[in-house]
Amino acid sequence: MRKKAFVTGITGQDGSYLTELLLEKGYEVHGLVRRSSSINRSRIDHLQSFEAGPNQRLFLHYGDLADSVSLVKLLYHLRPDEIYNLAAQSHVRVSFDIPEYTADITGVGAARILEAIIESGIGKKVRYYQASSSEMFGKVQEIPQRESTPLYPRSPYGCAKVFAHWLTINYRESYDLFACSGILFNHESPRRGENFVTRKISLGAASIKKGLSKELVLGNLDSKRDWGYAKEYVEGMWLMLQQDKPEDYVLATNETHTIRDFLDAAFARVNLDWHDYVRFDERFLRPAEVDLLIGDYSKAEKQIGWRPKTRMKALAELMVDADMEAIGK
Repeated sequence: MRKKAFVTGITGQDGSYLTELLLEKGYEVHGLVRRSSSINRSRIDHLQSFEAGPNQRLFLHYGDLADSVSLVKLLYHLRPDEIYNLAAQSHVRVSFDIPEYTADITGVGAARILEAIIESGIGKKVRYYQASSSEMFGKVQEIPQRESTPLYPRSPYGCAKVFAHWLTINYRESYDLFACSGILFNHESPRRGENFVTRKISLGAASIKKGLSKELVLGNLDSKRDWGYAKEYVEGMWLMLQQDKPEDYVLATNETHTIRDFLDAAFARVNLDWHDYVRFDERFLRPAEVDLLIGDYSKAEKQIGWRPKTRMKALAELMVDADMEAIGK
């Protein structure tokens, strides 16, 4: 019988790549979509062939992580085999401006889904994936960071992710749920939102090269991050739910690079020197910074057979290439 998956955040970067993967594997995929006055499904538009006809395998449902009743009703009706909770207010800098909303959606939203699993009576059947984040490590207590590293979040977003992470562990132990958290370090792609720094850089480099803009405005260039390719990371999410028992895993590259390094790779791809175009603006600084992230993915490699393939330089180049092509069209 065909497996059925329920994905929150299906229209986001990770949600779109995960949906592609699940459809390739023969799943029936149901996605949660927030109602808004404008339609923003560009990342999954290319999957429309799966949304119609007698062999339809992609279904979109209106709902919201702020609405527990809609979640209970959906899960009771769908009774999925796997749930991937990828939805969140996911911009770290913005979380300082809207901390209450971030806590409600990113943190308490996970509580609503976990409770909906219990209330809908599917707890013994379903496998649950929680999207945890390297931002939980914040002011890092250990280098590199692994599953056992103490958490020290440095933003409302990081705090909300810590709540959701520990709640997932609590429900796993309290209700014997198959519930996993994937502690994913920064993962990027051409589908990354344009207000995230890597996409700002790739799009900025392409726009300047094409003569559409003259400068790129950024904040802290010295913070260090562990960057991987989102398309590869969603495979790790899926692998976590295929194991015999639920555990938490770090997905990372075990390499760290500064924003300056990413600028070097992106602008070199279009034969430009970023020093001629990048301007600093303190408005983009966070009240509390995360200085260094580097993840140890050895547990994931050993236990679920996952390892990263695309490193920072290649990632920056493929993002710039995609933005150059998109601008050309």
